[in-house]
Amino acid sequence: MELVVVTGMSGAGKTVAANALEDIGFYCIDNMPPSLIRPVAELSARGQAGLGKVAIVTDIRGGKMFEELLPTLKLMKEQGIGFKLLFLDASDDKLVTRYKETRRRHPMLQNNKMSVHEAVENEREMMAPLKEAADYIIDTTTMSTSGFKQRIVDMFLGGISQGLTVQCMSFGFKYGCVSEADIVFDVRCLTNPFYVDGLRAHTGLEAPVRDFVMGLSETKELADRLLALIDYSVPLYCKEGKSQLVIAIGCTGGKHRSVVFAEMIKEHLLKNNYRAVVTHRDIGKE
Repeated sequence: MELVVVTGMSGAGKTVAANALEDIGFYCIDNMPPSLIRPVAELSARGQAGLGKVAIVTDIRGGKMFEELLPTLKLMKEQGIGFKLLFLDASDDKLVTRYKETRRRHPMLQNNKMSVHEAVENEREMMAPLKEAADYIIDTTTMSTSGFKQRIVDMFLGGISQGLTVQCMSFGFKYGCVSEADIVFDVRCLTNPFYVDGLRAHTGLEAPVRDFVMGLSETKELADRLLALIDYSVPLYCKEGKSQLVIAIGCTGGKHRSVVFAEMIKEHLLKNNYRAVVTHRDIGKE
């Protein structure tokens, strides 16, 4: 039995996540009262009704019933019922913008005196303990729908019982840091291919840029030091029972140096028998 409980901020993408999970074989249930999660988990664990992989979406749409979620999850852990908690987040400004664009009513808007921004702030305060307890956190602020779906597939296609998944993510500092990152490496100390004739239009996924970055005299020592830190720290995260580790590698625009290093770190982890995937957050931006 594989059970994923999906929650998070309203407007952060729970519907998209449920669709992505359904595409890879999960039976998805939306807006379930927390009190029913345990019976469904027990039913699935007994192999009944063909519920081998289940994803349950629950959030503040449940009103007072939603307050039962954290106690329910704690009880399930005490009883040895396996599950993973996925928390979806986005910046306050992005959530407000999404509600304005869709013209939907925020679930916490009880009266016309409260603004959408105030509703988001109140929800964030309520959600803080669940975010702290989450096994996986995804910030969708800067993600495209397709990129978000791929992130879900990378996380859960292989199953939730495979232990630690390391997400290697390249990004550009000019577009903001990665809020869910556990480890952040800055490779802006290396020569920027953006200013090298013939390389600006290429990315770190292409041989000309990759060869240039890996050929720099400083790259080998920097790479050796970063990989040594990763080799030391990743087993410690495994020992602590962490389900997701996000290693973010940043350069100026997220298109050249950080992409090369993210790919290198992913390949290094795979060779050492870790489950690793790569995301290039800003590679398509100008």
